[in-house]
Amino acid sequence: MEIILVQDIPGLGHRDQIITVKDGYAVNYLIPKGFAIQATPSAKKQLQEKLRQRAKKEAKLRDEALKLKEKIESKTYTVKVKASDSGKIYGSVTNIQLADILEKEGIKVDRKKIEIEHIKELGTFTAKVYLYKDIVAEMKFEVVAE
Repeated sequence: MEIILVQDIPGLGHRDQIITVKDGYAVNYLIPKGFAIQATPSAKKQLQEKLRQRAKKEAKLRDEALKLKEKIESKTYTVKVKASDSGKIYGSVTNIQLADILEKEGIKVDRKKIEIEHIKELGTFTAKVYLYKDIVAEMKFEVVAE
């Protein structure tokens, strides 16, 4: 029997995938538990339309992420911190500070999507900003004393 999976099932398939399973498995387990629906011609048409709309939305999100990546990578940002005469900073530079700097530039990014190494001194560094599934921007920033 052909079924359309409603959610990911390990060892069987992924959501919105059409697969063939034994009739008893589909009728007695997958369909009653809400893991799958029967792949009727109308259900297949609905699935195709859903996949087409999802692809369109995903393409739009991807384009926006690429534009943001270009904007982030186009300049070097400055982070002002308190530092000693030897170049050691008091505290450390955090992803929250970088998110605030980006927000002042008009780029809204969740701070949890910014990955930086532990920074305890003045200098030039890069941070990874995860914008979309496989789109990562390299944010260059310079840590300077106030």
